[in-house]
Amino acid sequence: MFKRICGLEDLWEGDMETFEVNGRSVLLVYPEGDTLYAVQGMCPHQQIPLDEGTLEGSTLTCRAHLWKFDVTTGKGINPEKCRLTVFPLRIEGQEVLVDTDGIEEIREGF
Repeated sequence: MFKRICGLEDLWEGDMETFEVNGRSVLLVYPEGDTLYAVQGMCPHQQIPLDEGTLEGSTLTCRAHLWKFDVTTGKGINPEKCRLTVFPLRIEGQEVLVDTDGIEEIREGF
C-alpha cells in the first residue's frame, strides 16, 4: 500500500533525505537531472545511515567503508555483489508516495 512520504517541495535535485515509513528507514534520492528514487536508508554492510554518505549523479557512497550503489537500480558498484532494496515510488500531484509492504531490506554483514 502506497503511503505519503513527503511533498515534492521537500527535496531538491541533488539531495537525499531519510524518512520513516512503516517503521523502516527509506532514503529518498533525487539525482540532478533525473527523477526521485526510494531505497533502503541503511547500508546493507553494517547498517550505517546512507544519508550520511555522498551522492554524485546516481551513485550513492556510504561514508563508512565507501561502498557504492546505483540508486536507479539498487545495484552495487563497489563491491558488485552487494545491492540496496528499491521501494516502489509514485508521485501524485505534489505528493511523493512509497510502498514498503512485504518488501525486505537487504542486510549483508560481511
